[in-house]
Amino acid sequence: MPKTTRREFLSTSLSAAAALSLAPAALARPRREKLRILILGGTGFLGPACVDAAMAKGHTLTLFNRGLTEKRKGGMFPTIEKLQGDRDPNKGDGLKALEGREWDAVIDTSSYYPRMAKASAELLAKNVKQYLIVSTVSVYKHNDQPNQDESGEIGTIPDTTVEEMGAQFENYGPLKALCEAEVEKAMPGRACIVRPGYIVGPGDPTPRFNYWPWRVSLGGEMLAPGTPTDPVQIIDVRDLGEWIIHLIEQRTTGIFNALGPKQPLDMGAMLDGCKKGVSGDAKFIWVDADFLESQGVQPPIWIPPKGEYIGFHTRSAAKAFAAGLTTRPVSDTAKATLDWLKTLPEDRRARLVGALPSEKEKEVLAAFKAK
Repeated sequence: MPKTTRREFLSTSLSAAAALSLAPAALARPRREKLRILILGGTGFLGPACVDAAMAKGHTLTLFNRGLTEKRKGGMFPTIEKLQGDRDPNKGDGLKALEGREWDAVIDTSSYYPRMAKASAELLAKNVKQYLIVSTVSVYKHNDQPNQDESGEIGTIPDTTVEEMGAQFENYGPLKALCEAEVEKAMPGRACIVRPGYIVGPGDPTPRFNYWPWRVSLGGEMLAPGTPTDPVQIIDVRDLGEWIIHLIEQRTTGIFNALGPKQPLDMGAMLDGCKKGVSGDAKFIWVDADFLESQGVQPPIWIPPKGEYIGFHTRSAAKAFAAGLTTRPVSDTAKATLDWLKTLPEDRRARLVGALPSEKEKEVLAAFKAK
């Protein structure tokens, strides 16, 4: 297994903004009003959670995407209107399907390049009351101070026209920041910017959190990274989807770190929550950060709280909770994740739980005990 640096791990595992107004706002809207909501995307991971939350509230939805995921999955959301096109206005019909249409709000889950964010925001500015863009905490330039809020310095990129993430995904955060800026520029005072950290739960297409409930369910001696008190922040995709719809209903604007849970979480509590949720009997063997680094091992989600990453898992989400965000227990997320993983074909499941191969885990544990 090739050695992975902490910087590479962060760059490739987290899904960044211009100087924007940080004060949240909520414009009056009847509580029971049924809204017309456009979702740019809607068939990936977060998109379906937004769809489920909106449908539960009786809102009318339209999904705009290329139709590739839906075709691959054999059809999704058959009762919902779907428009096909491309986020890139220079490809095929581009955004043509959105022209002349009106919605109360748009949820943008798929902006990665500022040119494309600019195109959709400008086109929709006259016909949409609110634009909510899902960004990322990767927009922040530094992680070396604990408890930073939305006022943290934003990362930049020398060439703002580049449309590739880079060998180590180093362009991801700055490009997302530029997407935020384009939305705010096109719809000043009507933009809501949501910056999640690790989004987890059923449907997660990565092994980042999936690995933990699955491994705990297998039982036996299990490598636990660092110390039980190392901080960690995650947000269940269902909680994020429900809160996004709440922000739309309240017509809330501003910038929010979308992180959970409300009470500080650490690795010990996260693994205990997994254990409770999946009824596993794993025995945690805590392996210190220096030893793991010497072995070239970087377990998913966990980051040792030191040096330039001391504040990584401690960002403040106080504004989000004040604006209605709620989070469920880790045990609930772990159980739902494991139940979903069990429904998958074995080969796909193996990819989604393979963050730390069992042979490597055994090798590291044996070396740690020998030390």
